[in-house]
Amino acid sequence: MTHAIRIQQYGGPEVLEWVEVEVGEPQAGQARVEHTAVGLNFIDVYYRTGLYPVPLPSGIGSEAAGVVTAVGEGVTHIAVGDRVAYSNPPPIQSYSEECVMDARWLVKLPDEISDEAAASMMLKGWTAWYLLRRTYAVKPGDWIVLYAAAGGVGLIAGQWAKQLGARVIGIVGTEAKRELALAHGCEAAVLADDDVVAAVQDLTDGTGVSVVYDSVGRDTFHQSLDCLRPRGLMVSFGNASGAIEPFSVAELAKRGSLYITRPTLWSYVTNREEVEAGSKELFDLVVSGVIKIEVGQRFALKDAAEAHRALEGRRTTGSTVLVP
Repeated sequence: MTHAIRIQQYGGPEVLEWVEVEVGEPQAGQARVEHTAVGLNFIDVYYRTGLYPVPLPSGIGSEAAGVVTAVGEGVTHIAVGDRVAYSNPPPIQSYSEECVMDARWLVKLPDEISDEAAASMMLKGWTAWYLLRRTYAVKPGDWIVLYAAAGGVGLIAGQWAKQLGARVIGIVGTEAKRELALAHGCEAAVLADDDVVAAVQDLTDGTGVSVVYDSVGRDTFHQSLDCLRPRGLMVSFGNASGAIEPFSVAELAKRGSLYITRPTLWSYVTNREEVEAGSKELFDLVVSGVIKIEVGQRFALKDAAEAHRALEGRRTTGSTVLVP
């Protein structure tokens, strides 16, 4: 028997249960993957708490790397024995030793990318890809604000944005995270407890930034709007502090005709062509050394609850890997 983390009800980290599960044979369009490394993401907390509801009981986890152990009819882009990685929308189940899944999300790994790096970068890297290349196409010289710049997405996005020629202002929680952000693409890094708006306006000579990438949500919403230049774009792609409260669209008008969007990864990665496009750009930058994947901490997969406590307690930097 193989093991996996399952949730029977929504709640705190204590609802994550290590149980025995059966893994069947892949059907048409599916593959079976034995996991070697599993990625931890804040979206896992949203699923665990029910902020993003899924039918219960449920697996959990949306990112992993491993080896293909079987393929179903019609699957030709991967074969048994291939090293692969993936991120996928629900049904979610990457917190497992082995699983059967929709093969369209699987991509073969280059030899130069380790399993732990791959498990740390698929969901996070695709997120950085759609934010920087699709939601707002970052251009050379653009000033941007990036929240959680020392987190898993932040470290990848900061390096990627710098490669695109952007001038990145990272927002971080501690002095140690500030140094990490500065070493990974940020031209400046501001502590979240400081006057963020004043710092951004000073750095941009009072102009403001072209785009704000805000994964915090409720606590930083108006602050983020105040960092933008006229006709700037607010990209709210997460809500670690809670959902944004209802607001008047007049708030956008009085700050200079601002734009706002609430994107999700699975609106930008919807088919095989987009999977391959995002993966190719990401892999090329990692293999060339432009983007360095930082694994900040490791937990045994069966100890996923402890990993969630560390993540929610802001005691993590970079990516976290769960080891089956």
